[in-house]
Amino acid sequence: MGAKKRIGILTSGGDCAGLNAVISAVVEAASKKGWEIYGIHNGTDGITEKPHSYEILTVHNFSDSPWPRLSGSYLGSLNKGVKMESLEEMSQRFAKGVRELGLDAIVVVGGDGSMNIVSNYCKGSTVQVVGIPKTIDNDTPITEFSVGFETAVQQCTTAIDSLEWTARSHNRALIMEVMGRDAGHLAMHSALAGAADVCLVPEIPYTIDGIINRLKEIKASGRNHAIIVVSEGIKTEDGSHLSNKKNLVGEAVYGGIGQYLCNEISSRYNEFQVRVTTLGHVQRSGTPVAFDRMLASVYGAKAVELLAAGEDNKMVIWKNGHVDSVDLAEVVKAGTTLLNTESDYVKAAHQLGMYIGEMK
Repeated sequence: MGAKKRIGILTSGGDCAGLNAVISAVVEAASKKGWEIYGIHNGTDGITEKPHSYEILTVHNFSDSPWPRLSGSYLGSLNKGVKMESLEEMSQRFAKGVRELGLDAIVVVGGDGSMNIVSNYCKGSTVQVVGIPKTIDNDTPITEFSVGFETAVQQCTTAIDSLEWTARSHNRALIMEVMGRDAGHLAMHSALAGAADVCLVPEIPYTIDGIINRLKEIKASGRNHAIIVVSEGIKTEDGSHLSNKKNLVGEAVYGGIGQYLCNEISSRYNEFQVRVTTLGHVQRSGTPVAFDRMLASVYGAKAVELLAAGEDNKMVIWKNGHVDSVDLAEVVKAGTTLLNTESDYVKAAHQLGMYIGEMK
């Protein structure tokens, strides 16, 4: 590759707060090296589909605009999984698109699934690839934090604070169902921050009686309301999921566990009115908090540094207070990072009297 590179950047998977800050950081760092930056629209579709969809990005796209401070993705994202074509065919189309656009390197901002997909696509081309982790679930392996998680925690905590007042007014136990898929990071962090009374996560089994016993303790203390935070991926009391539905790439589709718990608790215990709120996609929104903006800046600068050094198939990570990188192959091999049931977060929740399931 010559001194001047042409790099692409794309966002893939579910959106989250902080994506625009990542794009801005990459553009800023790459522009200082005199590189051309192609912003690829709608994830890999902008490369594999015809006509190719992209725009040339400069610092002026972001330095004089509110975009780095906004949630969502300036470039649009792709969250429908691999299309029905074979991986071989999609890799060929991706490689052809990369050649037609004249790209030397690509920065992929996505979760572990996106990293896996794009890494496989890139095997059919000579393009460098560096990944930047983002997800509200914080389940991308090896890295301690992904862009978007801390803002999602803030969104959930703000919702808990709001529910506290209406729960108090009507003598209710309010259930809030949050995202997270099979990992309980978002539920546990927001439950701790919001001082919830119950937090249920996929990694720890629970019983309805255990929840009710906690509600009885609250009632006996003289308090007339309670907050219950539940992760969408938890199972029913008997250990099964509510639905067998799957999306286009075979992943389980979750939802409805909050209403299930509401019905079960209400049928066995009537000292509290129980209601459920499913927070939904508001968790992906909100003004990016300071930590996510800082992480976006550090990750973006590091990604450009890796490209300049000729590194390939790497993902930027945050570990022990420092930015680093690992091979994408390690990320794919490690798979989803679940909530550590021995973590300080879980221990603190238990010590503070929160019911978090049947701990061993």
